[in-house]
Amino acid sequence: MDTTVKIEEDSSKIVEQEIERELEFTAFYRWHHWIRVVSIVALMITGFYLASPFLTPEISAEPTIFTNAVFRTWHEIFGFIMISMFIGKTYYFFFSVKDKVEINSFKDVMNLENWMNQIGYYLLLSKHPKLSGAYNVIQLLAYVAFYFAISGLIITGLVLYVHSYHEFIGGLLYDPMRNLEVMLGGLAAVRELHHVLMWGIILFIVGHVYMVVFNAVNGKEGTVDSIFSGYRWIRKNKH
Repeated sequence: MDTTVKIEEDSSKIVEQEIERELEFTAFYRWHHWIRVVSIVALMITGFYLASPFLTPEISAEPTIFTNAVFRTWHEIFGFIMISMFIGKTYYFFFSVKDKVEINSFKDVMNLENWMNQIGYYLLLSKHPKLSGAYNVIQLLAYVAFYFAISGLIITGLVLYVHSYHEFIGGLLYDPMRNLEVMLGGLAAVRELHHVLMWGIILFIVGHVYMVVFNAVNGKEGTVDSIFSGYRWIRKNKH
């Protein structure tokens, strides 16, 4: 769907622009994004509790109150949801034709001019550079760091998981995860690394939200809307 609008640049000039709706994010990408958001929030809440319990259940002589076990169970459930999202997203990143716009972002990495223009844009000194894919070079760098952190969280999480559940997948992974535990310096070191990586994810989220709002305000292309509808608006000067 195209729309033509007139924009007054100054008191003497009116520029006519055509606004074209362009698909940016597929349905899979949008669903994956929001399931991942819910999972991360749930993992943060339950993870903070497991690290330092902040709820004290009512004292009872009966062995019926298992608050810590409940939080741990939900943490593990959302952990496996996150693992499934990670596997699905990795597959789509490399093999989906519709989502190829993401992998195309790597074409800009070796372009120094693109880096300079992108930094200038965030400093309000220049216009946004033309992109080959979905992300600019700084966004791409942040996402690469994000996926390394998520990979580390999954691995360390599985090491911790095999200590609480020893059947089925827990039993299957027990020996390799215990070996990895030793390589990482022991269970305490694994737990500490798990916490540090989670703080890395929290910092990423803060930066991600800020940049999304920044681009939405300065770009005026429906950047925020696109993660809900899938579409953004591209302006093209007619004359």
